Amino acid sequence: MPHRAIIGLGSNQGNRAFYLRIARILIAWDAGVVSRASSVIETPSWGFDSDPFLNQVVVVETALAPLELLDVLQSIERKLGRTQKSFLQDGKPVYHARTIDLDILDYDGIRYKDDRLTLPHPHIAEREFVMAPLRELNINLTDNHEDPV
Repeated sequence: MPHRAIIGLGSNQGNRAFYLRIARILIAWDAGVVSRASSVIETPSWGFDSDPFLNQVVVVETALAPLELLDVLQSIERKLGRTQKSFLQDGKPVYHARTIDLDILDYDGIRYKDDRLTLPHPHIAEREFVMAPLRELNINLTDNHEDPV
């Protein structure tokens, strides 16, 4: 039985629409079936000053486990020119412009946390660029989730 993963996509460098489109294709090839996709919206950068982003949320039916999915998404980011990940400096996140950003927002409604991945994504409710596409798809990720894996 496939798992349902909800993935946030964002781009604010280069041909942003192209990067989103290619990312969706690569997700479908490497991760599973993209069963639903929100509209693409333009939003200001979040957490740092930069060019605006194009953002979208997709629902993927996948056979991959959460960390396998994360590996695939990070590989897609590298293929599309992302060279740097966000990091912590003095305990605060440091963000930067990027060709593509792929975040697992939710995976089967589970709670999970290790040094590489936190599910659900910890900043969903703070980010209108995630909340608006989720509302469009009629997906509520602010309800309680299952216990950790």
